[in-house]
Amino acid sequence: MNNTKKSPILKTLVGISLSLTVVFSGSMLITPQSAHAATASSSSIASNLIGVGQQFMGVPYKFGASSGRTDVFDCSSFTQYVYKQVGIKLPRSSRQQATVGSQVPKDQLQPGDLVFSDTNRDGIINHVSIYMGNGKLLHTYRVGIGVTISNFKGSAWDRTFVTARRVLPNDGQAGAVAPQPEPGSQPQPGPGSQPQPGTGPQPEPGPSVTPEPTPTHVSKHTSSHHKHFSHTRHSESNDNGEN
Repeated sequence: MNNTKKSPILKTLVGISLSLTVVFSGSMLITPQSAHAATASSSSIASNLIGVGQQFMGVPYKFGASSGRTDVFDCSSFTQYVYKQVGIKLPRSSRQQATVGSQVPKDQLQPGDLVFSDTNRDGIINHVSIYMGNGKLLHTYRVGIGVTISNFKGSAWDRTFVTARRVLPNDGQAGAVAPQPEPGSQPQPGPGSQPQPGTGPQPEPGPSVTPEPTPTHVSKHTSSHHKHFSHTRHSESNDNGEN
């Protein structure tokens, strides 16, 4: 009689146990799949980002280029524009961009991360690049070079590395990064009105690169004015123009 009375109870317990097994097994299977999907999607965003940037290879460098211009860039107007194309809003300057996203150690860089350097070695970030993977940077610098791909390891940007930031979302969904307050509107520098920085360490100068021809209206004292400007430029409160 005892066995007869226990039979329905045992059947109920067995049924509950099987149900719980199915539920937990399903949960364990869903989590890795979701993580994989997010990783794949984030990688896709990074690939799209880098693809957009590479479309501008060779576009000239211009110190203080205005946001949104695609005929010329400086380092941070380039990153701002490229990231905007994948749905991520960045502030204008490299120093502001270095405050968004999450910090990443240099030895854990992933494609799409932003790399920040202080090439003047004055304690102030003045350059930003996009990490492409495989030790490569996509960025723009210096008149005569423009948008290009450079090796990172051992370069001036590596030696003067300050920080790296990850702004691509980890959930696979592109979204806006809350920017810092934008600097006040500034007039676009006219041709020849903004000398290029030249006294700080210069990243990987190409042996075949020649300086931009000096405009005819510039006086013979341009060189001394140029040096004075590069020494004082970093103290300005707004750095819409960068290396």
